Amino acid sequence: MGRTRTTGPEGSGAARLPARLAVLAAVGSVVVLVLQLGEGGLVVVGAGLLGLVVCAVGVWWFVAHRGVVRLIGALLAVAAPVGVLVLLAYDGLWVTALVLFLCWSAALACARAALRRSRPERSRPAIVVPPPDRPVLIMNPRSGGGKVGRFGLVERAEELGARVILLDPSAPADVAALSRQAVADGADLLGVAGGDGTQALVAAVAAEHDLPFLVVCAGTRNHFAMDLGLDRSDPSRCLDALTDGEELRVDLGDVAGRAFVNTVSFGVYADVVQRPEYRDDKAGTALTLMPDLLLGEGVGRLDAQVDGTALSSQQALLVSNNPYASPDDLRRGGCRPRLDDGELGVLGIRVEDATQAADLAVRGSQSTGLTVMTAQRVEVTTDRDEIPVAVDGEALRMPTPVVCTLRPGALRVLVPRDRPGVVVPPPSVNWRRIIDLAVGRTARSADGRTRT
Repeated sequence: MGRTRTTGPEGSGAARLPARLAVLAAVGSVVVLVLQLGEGGLVVVGAGLLGLVVCAVGVWWFVAHRGVVRLIGALLAVAAPVGVLVLLAYDGLWVTALVLFLCWSAALACARAALRRSRPERSRPAIVVPPPDRPVLIMNPRSGGGKVGRFGLVERAEELGARVILLDPSAPADVAALSRQAVADGADLLGVAGGDGTQALVAAVAAEHDLPFLVVCAGTRNHFAMDLGLDRSDPSRCLDALTDGEELRVDLGDVAGRAFVNTVSFGVYADVVQRPEYRDDKAGTALTLMPDLLLGEGVGRLDAQVDGTALSSQQALLVSNNPYASPDDLRRGGCRPRLDDGELGVLGIRVEDATQAADLAVRGSQSTGLTVMTAQRVEVTTDRDEIPVAVDGEALRMPTPVVCTLRPGALRVLVPRDRPGVVVPPPSVNWRRIIDLAVGRTARSADGRTRT
């Protein structure tokens, strides 16, 4: 699902050489394996796959069970890769394994280089704008472990002519109401130094009044700032936009009437973040709750309609404001190459036993337990009247059905002209596409468009 992207002859021409090198390296790994059949080549491959499967089973038992089974799972997860290395060293197969590893690594590196070149990065249209006259910034002094104070953000913002509303940690405030009051008082820019959940609330007000919005990455993870290309190591650099900025138009997600800038999570993760103890002990809380959430009696499952396509009995569902580059990248921390494509990213997970966990480990995004889609509208339902939802990491409860949509280009974001930029992760490898690029074949998509 989702839009079909096309590439021109310039992109395919630049991709042809690395695609051919990728195919050559992949063939080389097969040749090495065939030549080493009598020297243990199949043992190397078999041991690697078996180790991966056993490790995945161990991780599943560790996460989904308690007591002795959890202990056995932890031992398996650690012992499987160690056992593979010991076997290869003991049988003298480490040279064959190393050659296969190098050939396959070269194949993957060249394949990803070819895919990158075949789809040249589109520049984000930015407009140089004059500095705002009456900017208002809301700052949370507790966010990100005290980054507001540590980086002197209040003083720096006031030096640049902004009015700062500093939140009182002991008295929770309605930041949306504060933003609307700032607009009523004449603010011509709204900004936030805080987490992504707070960013979304103020961004909604900015979009409502068609005002520019300033992101100051003073939260813990700052996913939205990262995908805007901002410098997360020094939040004070975000304030340079007040005097030397440019404006980007990005999409704004909507879940049941509430804005989100990153993700909406349903299912297992949403259940975990509801617990009060989660903020102080994330890993411990998750390990304590996971067995009940994954395999407990009466655990609710999620159903969803994704642009008319049904997803049933999902344990977890993640809807993002524009798709992440790949499921693997999302697991590593996540990056969205674009925030203006007008699409929701959808990731559904259904893994209920060790066999499915092993299948997910071996086949990745091709596993039956993982669904990756894009959509314009997602409707989530369960057999309950109300379900927990995590919106940009904030724990909420919403009545069902819960509908997620996107408002394309709804948010004007003011960013510094000098910023690191988005680091685009390597794309998932599609060998059919690599072969097409290598031989110069023109592929035709389902909608009739050509793709070279």
